[in-house]
Amino acid sequence: MTFTNDKPIYIQMADRLCEEILSGVYKDDDRIPSVREYAVLLEVNTNTAVKAYEQLAREEIIYNKRGLGYFVTPGAKQQILKARKQEFVKERLPELFRQMQLLGITLEDVKNAYNATFGE
Repeated sequence: MTFTNDKPIYIQMADRLCEEILSGVYKDDDRIPSVREYAVLLEVNTNTAVKAYEQLAREEIIYNKRGLGYFVTPGAKQQILKARKQEFVKERLPELFRQMQLLGITLEDVKNAYNATFGE
């Protein structure tokens, strides 16, 4: 995984795990890689992975079964979707709308581009 400088690495790791849940790699009650396994996979310090897992546990995206590891909390996918939609609407759309206005891009232009991309 290539990390960026705009967010702490543990947040980027948590985001990646959330994306894996959203894409169906991990489903409700599935076991996820151990902290050490994930740290090795992403080539980061184990303490960084611990912070990512602690963050996700606080958000109730994952839970720990003592001695067995971490698992996806039932309903985590819906929770992630809800949070990401809210973030998108609050933080990304205003800038997108500003750029659209500056460039003279209409909603019809966006709809056409969407349909061309996704074939609808």
